[in-house]
Amino acid sequence: MSDHSLDFEVQSLGDHEYLLSVPGDSGEAGPRLRASPDVLEDLGVDSTAEQLVIRETVAFLLDHQPVMDLPAMIDLEDVAAAYDGYVDELRQRLSS
Repeated sequence: MSDHSLDFEVQSLGDHEYLLSVPGDSGEAGPRLRASPDVLEDLGVDSTAEQLVIRETVAFLLDHQPVMDLPAMIDLEDVAAAYDGYVDELRQRLSS
């Protein structure tokens, strides 16, 4: 079951790292995400769009698995390696 309609927040932690939090969660820290510069380059965006890429990546992941199944640390390079259509779908999401 997907949690794609789930409301979530992404907080910048600096140095290309972000923290995912889901309202109503048990109060525990959510997964951390890292914006890999190589993936940003593959997407054709610069660091000014980094947080948007992270948000769209979370939405993409939630379309594929429940939030409770997300690993504690998510690197965009790992997402790109695990999901064949990730980069192409993110390009589409960012252009709309």
